[in-house]
Amino acid sequence: MQALEAAVAANPWPLRRERAAELAGRYPHAAEMLRLYLALTVVQEAAYLANPPPPLAGEGRGGGLASLAVDHVMPGVIDATVEVGPRTLRDGVIAVYASANLEDMIQRWLDQQPLNPFETYLARASASPLLEALTTSPPAFPPPPLAGGGQGGGMSQHCPNCGGLPQLSYFAVSGEALVSGPRYLVCSRCANNWIFSRMMCAGCGESNGTKLPIYQEQEQLPHARVDGCQTCRKYLLTFDLRRETRAVPNVDEIAALPLDLYARDQGLTKITPNLMGN
Repeated sequence: MQALEAAVAANPWPLRRERAAELAGRYPHAAEMLRLYLALTVVQEAAYLANPPPPLAGEGRGGGLASLAVDHVMPGVIDATVEVGPRTLRDGVIAVYASANLEDMIQRWLDQQPLNPFETYLARASASPLLEALTTSPPAFPPPPLAGGGQGGGMSQHCPNCGGLPQLSYFAVSGEALVSGPRYLVCSRCANNWIFSRMMCAGCGESNGTKLPIYQEQEQLPHARVDGCQTCRKYLLTFDLRRETRAVPNVDEIAALPLDLYARDQGLTKITPNLMGN
């Protein structure tokens, strides 16, 4: 088992915090967002380690998770955001907290219904650590049908645990010098990892290599790249742990904003914006 998988199996938060602090000092363009992420990890780790009960039967697809997130996680998320978040995000979160039906908002996020960016941030920051704590349990939500009319060849573009869309992908370290590690997708909701084809769009299942452009920036982010698709015009970021063994993909993605901006300039849309909206 590689180091990343071993750490995630125990408690992923210390490794995420360490990496966020390192990258905040290295990449000034991402420092503010990484400092906010650092503050959020304290709240989210506490929720993750509290080991909440599985969703209760008969209470909707999310069970009691929405109310648990509102009562026990969201106050800390709001405090952290108000203390260290950028002003626009602070103001937006305060407005949502003052006006929204918070439990309904989180339930809509769990049901993958559209929300505005501030609602999405608050719902995701509050509920995702609870979903992550449940990733070792049987799937809380049945995965939706395979997107792309079966083009995926059995490779699901949705998380087998919660049915969420992928946030990013990464190439694992195989442990053998001449063997390439598998490609994993990481769920945008529960952070579950699952194996996916190395040459396939994670948005629509396109597998024609001529329609899957790759964009890379070798100087600042040599271990990261844009995996685009000319068929669905979607993209995600992929991280190569063979080139940067200290990388923590969920954290490194926050620092990879220049790649997001480049992808948008190419007319691509991210499959799932990250927690910070990029």
